[in-house]
Amino acid sequence: MLFQTTVLNTVSCSGIGLHTGIHCNLEIRPAGPDQGIVFIRKDLPKQVRIRAHIDNVVDATLATTLGGDGVSVSTVEHLMAAFAGLGIDNAEVELDAPEVPIMDGSSEPFNNLMKKAGIRPQNKVKKFVIIKRPVTVTEEDRQATLLPSRDFKISYTIDFKHPLISNQYYLIQISNGNFEREICPARTFGFLKEYEMLKTRGFARGGSLDNAVVVDESRVINEGGLRFSDEFVRHKILDSIGDLWLVGAQVIGHFIGYKSGHTLNHRLIRKLLAHEDWWELLELSKEEEFHKLQITPPTHNFLG
Repeated sequence: MLFQTTVLNTVSCSGIGLHTGIHCNLEIRPAGPDQGIVFIRKDLPKQVRIRAHIDNVVDATLATTLGGDGVSVSTVEHLMAAFAGLGIDNAEVELDAPEVPIMDGSSEPFNNLMKKAGIRPQNKVKKFVIIKRPVTVTEEDRQATLLPSRDFKISYTIDFKHPLISNQYYLIQISNGNFEREICPARTFGFLKEYEMLKTRGFARGGSLDNAVVVDESRVINEGGLRFSDEFVRHKILDSIGDLWLVGAQVIGHFIGYKSGHTLNHRLIRKLLAHEDWWELLELSKEEEFHKLQITPPTHNFLG
């Protein structure tokens, strides 16, 4: 809980990108303390290292895209959420395509992959970003907020004009591996009537019933149905957890999303970091220090 972590062994997977439809081989390797999560495109002549940080977000249209030196890696949020859920601070992600494979549309395949790799504590203390003042961004009827809190929790509301989805709300305090049980399996979703339109705009070229929940005018058309009755809002929480890991440290605060998405989440993070008196970076090496500050950091169950 108190020290930074990385994966113990190198692991790999492959699949297609949700939006590009391009096949990608991906490898997750150990990295040293304080390196963060770093993406490396191995399909290019020049190796470019792109740290997963809000400063390197170059696009947020339907997914989070990181970039640097003219090179980009898109749809990183589900993998980033898996890193966050397991509390992994440092890793190298090498891939041979411009988009992270979508796998089944959730974080579960990445979570299982990294548990298989093993998690190794490192000799550097973990960093925490403590929210000290409320910060909010809005756009039309959408809103994203971070509030001071003793722990890391997320509450989210979605509201779709669709009889199956409608209004859904979910609140979770991340602790004791509950990300893996309650959020990690929730898949991305889309509407059948919008699919052809997205393809003409260059999106969802790799989308299928194998990697997304697809809804027509009245029902889920996937043969297996939903994994949770409120899988839609849970996936939005998954996306938000992946976005918040771009702060560069574990957030201690309460994130509240109302119909927000990647763009609004990124704006919130940038607004927070631009005001240094609204947050504090802490490196605490003893549990007694957390108790003194009345802080409860997320706990993870991967070291059993």
